[in-house]
Amino acid sequence: MHVKTRHLTTFLEVARHGSVGRAAETLHVSQPAVTRTLRELEEELGCALVERDGRGIRLTAAGREFRRHAGASLAALRKGVDAVRRVGADESPPLRIGALPTVSARIMPTAVRALLQASDVRLKIVTGENAVLLDQLTRGDLDVVVGRLAAPERMLGLTFEHLYSEQVVFVVRRGHPLLEAPSFAFPDLRGYPVVMPTRSAVIRPFVDRLLVAHGLADLRARIESVSDSFGRAFLRETDAIWIISEGVVANEIAAGTLARLPIDTSETRGAVGITLRADRDPSPALDRFTRVLREVAAGERDSPRSDGQYGRPT
Repeated sequence: MHVKTRHLTTFLEVARHGSVGRAAETLHVSQPAVTRTLRELEEELGCALVERDGRGIRLTAAGREFRRHAGASLAALRKGVDAVRRVGADESPPLRIGALPTVSARIMPTAVRALLQASDVRLKIVTGENAVLLDQLTRGDLDVVVGRLAAPERMLGLTFEHLYSEQVVFVVRRGHPLLEAPSFAFPDLRGYPVVMPTRSAVIRPFVDRLLVAHGLADLRARIESVSDSFGRAFLRETDAIWIISEGVVANEIAAGTLARLPIDTSETRGAVGITLRADRDPSPALDRFTRVLREVAAGERDSPRSDGQYGRPT
């Protein structure tokens, strides 16, 4: 067969974006070039891989099946190229870990410290939005992703192991006016800037449903960001309210520099765990890392949680 790496790369980018235009931008080629490459691949396979869906495109049944194998093929090729480049260099590849901000702040430091104490291993830790990390995992650019369970359509060819659960919280700085008020009502949020997850963030649907349920779907003074460093800095300097996964700010809540508003967010509770490619056997380094994560997560489940603890910091 005359399937080339450019066919696979182009198809995977089209599948990831659901758009020929956005795939072309990512690949730095023209839209006609993407369309031509996609048609070459379909002709070689003898079936349609994509079909129109409104202004974008979606994968056919054949396309969904081919996507899983295409991602695995490119990952295997990259692994082979890396192995050849390391021949004679006496160097093992780093364990490539994708971590959402919630686990980067909560369990990753403890897990990495324990892993380094037990073995010599090189690590590369990447943070970002869940969708981006899962795409990198599918392509073979990451070995594991630690974060929230993604939507079913994002888990094609992937496996998930539950470690613990957490929910979204609404936090403010020490001394915020809402902490000093005699009572709190959900509509009080309208008077302050709100920092919330971007639309592609895995927790955004939970946040949207909660705001709609309380009649605040039209919040105007809101800032969309997945940057935890921005969130912390902005709250220090303003009266903003930050809607974020509990794990990202657990240390600040425990230290009293941030406090939760008295809002019941139990309906936003979701699973946090380990996502792996289903078609790949874990390396010894990955095995050690997942064992350490399980131990750290078990301690996290047994430790006192901030769930239900609201009010002024002490």
